[in-house]
Amino acid sequence: MGIFMRKFKKQEWMILGLEAALALLLIFGYKNTAAQKVDTWSGHVESGADEKEKGIKEGKKKGEEKEEEEEMLQEKKIAITFDDGPHPVYTEKLLDGLKDRDIKATFFVLGEKAKEHPEIIERMQEEGHIIGNHTYTHIQLRSTNREKFRDELIRTNQVISGITEQEVQYVRPPYGTWDKKLEEELNMFPVLWNVDPNDWCTGNTNRVTKSIVDKAKENSIILLHDCYQSSVDAALSSIDILEERGFRFVTVEEILFE
Repeated sequence: MGIFMRKFKKQEWMILGLEAALALLLIFGYKNTAAQKVDTWSGHVESGADEKEKGIKEGKKKGEEKEEEEEMLQEKKIAITFDDGPHPVYTEKLLDGLKDRDIKATFFVLGEKAKEHPEIIERMQEEGHIIGNHTYTHIQLRSTNREKFRDELIRTNQVISGITEQEVQYVRPPYGTWDKKLEEELNMFPVLWNVDPNDWCTGNTNRVTKSIVDKAKENSIILLHDCYQSSVDAALSSIDILEERGFRFVTVEEILFE
């Protein structure tokens, strides 16, 4: 009986030990599973936060791109002007190109050339361009020649008005030298410029075009000369490029007074 009881107790302890071991395995297994679930949940949370932040950045980027696109599509006024004409060959070519594109420009003509080519002045007027005064012989205003300069403006006004039968309102003084008192004396408004590609000193059309399109901004006034083939080509190329970028070409009065 004593031996039997000892065997029974031994088996009982073995069963208890196995139960304890099983319990420990269950506990550790549960902890590992729970830890894995926590890690997985945490990972989902972090992943969700990353995705949210990424979505915000992408949305912001798309918004900025849309604003840039809308800005590009929004029309911006710009004026293109031509000095020193009319030229019997190049001005005619230029007028052809402007007509094909339905572009209105502003021409500041020399009195002596306008007198030689009145038919070109008539065409400018018929096609809706503004005709301004650039003195009679391209004289620059100095402290010693004010009266001569003034006389050249008056003489050029007479030539232009004699052809167009309209009063000349705008003047571009050669080299930008001006006396404000002349505005009241002659009832004329000076028009300068803020985009100058220096087309008169290079025959490189691409260089002139690049200079224009790089500097062009809303309300810019472009200065060119309609007495060079390269200038005519650059003018028309620049118009095509800038129109694609949302610019609308107008005459100088729309820039100055609107």
